[in-house]
Amino acid sequence: MVLPAPPLLVITDRRQASLPLPQVLDRVFAAGCRWASVREKNLAAQDRLDLVRRLVPIARHHGALLTVHGDLAAAMLCDGVHLGAGGDVAAARARLGAQALVGLSRHHPEEGLGGADYATLSPIFETPSKPGYGPALGPQALSRLPGALALGGITAVNAAQARAAGAAGLAVMGTVMRAADPGAVVRDLLAAWG
Repeated sequence: MVLPAPPLLVITDRRQASLPLPQVLDRVFAAGCRWASVREKNLAAQDRLDLVRRLVPIARHHGALLTVHGDLAAAMLCDGVHLGAGGDVAAARARLGAQALVGLSRHHPEEGLGGADYATLSPIFETPSKPGYGPALGPQALSRLPGALALGGITAVNAAQARAAGAAGLAVMGTVMRAADPGAVVRDLLAAWG
């Protein structure tokens, strides 16, 4: 599957968000982002499903894709799933269909794509959102995992550096979630990506 264009993935975290998630996503989609993933792993399954049901119409209104982290039941309502590092890509495709966007989390470029459409590789730069994953990999790691979205410490200042190093796109969470104006952050990221 071809990644959404522009290749910017906004990952949700309601605990960091400066606004309710429906407002955050409405603003980032209005600013040109065409892809978000609901990461709310600490929500009960039914609450996550209810959240996805509220967010899907917002994505559709803007012509954007919505995926969900790790929850195949919720993924049935949207455009795909983002699996953890040990996720079963084949099982996800069997359940969701060939048209679903399936991604994986990676913390070492040598782990490869594992049959997924993309992988997030993190942390590329230092970030408070990814504690416990060791030191930042640095942008040079992106050249060793084609199809990787750069995740971890991504800002408008270093987005072009990630692209030049071989990133297939950008993935951001805290930078957008904590922003008073999430749309402005997205516009800056997209301009920096080029």
